[in-house]
Amino acid sequence: MAADNAVARLADEPVDHRFKALPPDAVGLTVGELAASRRNLFTGGFTTPVLALSAESVEHNLVLLETYSQRHGLAFAPHGKTSMSPQLFARQLEHGAWGITAAVPHQARVYRAYGIRRIFLANEVVDAAALRWIAGELDADPEFRLICYVDSVRGVELMDEALRGVSRPLDVVVELGAGDDARTGARTEADCAAVADAVAATATLRLVGVAGYEGEVPQADAERVHDWLRRLVALAADFDRAGRFGAAEEIVISAGGSAWFDAVADVFADIPQLSAPVLKLLRSGAYVSHDDGHYRHLTPFNRVPEEGALQPAFRLWAQVVSRPSAEQAFVNAGKRDAAYDLDLPKAQVVRAARTGETRPADGITVTGLSDQHGWLRTERGAELEVGDWVGMGLSHPCTSFDKWQLIPVVEADGTVTDFIRTFF
Repeated sequence: MAADNAVARLADEPVDHRFKALPPDAVGLTVGELAASRRNLFTGGFTTPVLALSAESVEHNLVLLETYSQRHGLAFAPHGKTSMSPQLFARQLEHGAWGITAAVPHQARVYRAYGIRRIFLANEVVDAAALRWIAGELDADPEFRLICYVDSVRGVELMDEALRGVSRPLDVVVELGAGDDARTGARTEADCAAVADAVAATATLRLVGVAGYEGEVPQADAERVHDWLRRLVALAADFDRAGRFGAAEEIVISAGGSAWFDAVADVFADIPQLSAPVLKLLRSGAYVSHDDGHYRHLTPFNRVPEEGALQPAFRLWAQVVSRPSAEQAFVNAGKRDAAYDLDLPKAQVVRAARTGETRPADGITVTGLSDQHGWLRTERGAELEVGDWVGMGLSHPCTSFDKWQLIPVVEADGTVTDFIRTFF
């Protein structure tokens, strides 16, 4: 397939100065050749700082969400904005994903460049240039499907103007807002009906379902999230009774970020029989790498431990470059290398420069980040010297991936087996 070839060609990129942390002596090799050499992350010439993805944890997480979705009768379109990595998209599709979710047209363009056939675009698109591009993709590829949000009558007007002449209508779902103080989406069922009426008046759009994002429910807790999800399901049922879905082959009902997909599974299990089969579409994206901060605390698997557990796959390695006092040290990784929008990195392990031995980072805390430095506080007795490598866990996968264009995939013994290319 063309998609397979496009992903495979990523291995043909030359190793050069564009990619942080790659071994300087690997210049002249391709990325695929460097991966095939199976160098060690610590002794194979990689420079610090270097972000690594655990091969074992990524595979574990892919399998876990695949089996979770199957167990609960959910289709799965993981949000690609998390990694923006065609290689990970390919693996997600291999593990049963229905398609990949996008937030903006640029992301959809990346997906199409790597052959993604099904895209769920979780936003209303009103940019005429982007809509003309979508129209061209629909015209050129009969097997391509893109589903897009609509949440306003004006938005429908703009979409209709830009899409006139398209060979087949664009599938849309009405977005139900999560509350008055939430993000996007029509706020009331009456507002949703007005948007649906506007869609019905066009020849360029086809209403196929409803959707929204429960993560924006104000003061979210299990009861409020379940209540909103039941509103979403009821909206779909009301639309269906009113014949708003026309001759749709399937009715799409979609929700599910990375914090409340257990609630989505609960409520979607009770979707009533509608006039067409229902595509129950979950969109969680952060699971593929998980994290050691924000999502570690929010993951639904904390509430349903019998369903399994995700594993944090990221570790950022940096070297101690200054040890000015017994209470302070500095590593050579900062805001340009580590996500810091939700939580600071967490020091987890130290690899001694003298011996190569690894030990827990007891008594070592990351207290701040400059552009290129990490500030460490060291308690009495904490062993740390200039040259040591410090392995740190990160919070928020989306802003970890987007700081690195090429990320080594590392096995437990330190062997680098692959490189993940990102496109932000």
